[in-house]
Amino acid sequence: MIYVSVVLLVIAWIFIFFGMASVFKLKNLYTRILSAATIDTVGSLVILIALLISSFLGDFEEGFTFKYDYIIRFILLIGFLIITTPISSHVIIRSAYLTGVEVKELEHEEDKKKKAEEEGELYG
Repeated sequence: MIYVSVVLLVIAWIFIFFGMASVFKLKNLYTRILSAATIDTVGSLVILIALLISSFLGDFEEGFTFKYDYIIRFILLIGFLIITTPISSHVIIRSAYLTGVEVKELEHEEDKKKKAEEEGELYG
């Protein structure tokens, strides 16, 4: 059981790492927010599921004892995350849209340099 929890935790950290990389790589504000919300939800849920599985284990000396109070807490946390994370990302995106944030491509420094070189300008 411990190995399953460790594997799930490693998977969660891989999701979080690639999610952080995608937030920096994406060019649109709205796709950045969507990526951050998705990775936050998936990473948190996988970590909570790993903790839920490890709470089934109990102490080795006492045998397999279930810790019901932890199990109930983890199930409530998972339900809370499933409900609140999409709502909060929707509110953030909607407020950005209503305040007039344009859906435009954000340019990275590398793209600006490449564009300036193609146009023959010096970019400093």
